[in-house]
Amino acid sequence: MEIEIEAEVVHGRKLGRRMGFPTANMQTDDIEGVSRGVYRSSVEIDGHTYTAMSNLGVRPSVGGESLLLETHVIGYEGDLYGRRLRVRLLEKIRDERRFGSIDELQRQLQADYMSIKEHAQ
Repeated sequence: MEIEIEAEVVHGRKLGRRMGFPTANMQTDDIEGVSRGVYRSSVEIDGHTYTAMSNLGVRPSVGGESLLLETHVIGYEGDLYGRRLRVRLLEKIRDERRFGSIDELQRQLQADYMSIKEHAQ
């Protein structure tokens, strides 16, 4: 299974950054047939392919309402706002779900991140 999503990076609420996982946020309201959840993914930026962790969903733990693709690009530091990125969803890690607290969400994100990094090596 490999799904490509291409969209422009937009400003978000910077919640991922505060939890240690800055994300490139992309509006994806017209995406159909793709299961919501966390994915091992990849992103090409300036000719370099990066391993990434992506969440496709509405972000129920933080009061999100619209469908958004949030991608943490592992090893990339820089400004992506306004750029069009093509994200490849390679493997679903888990379904999207609501967490009881931000701390619980942050712990799960850390576990997801470690799983993706181990797979990439």
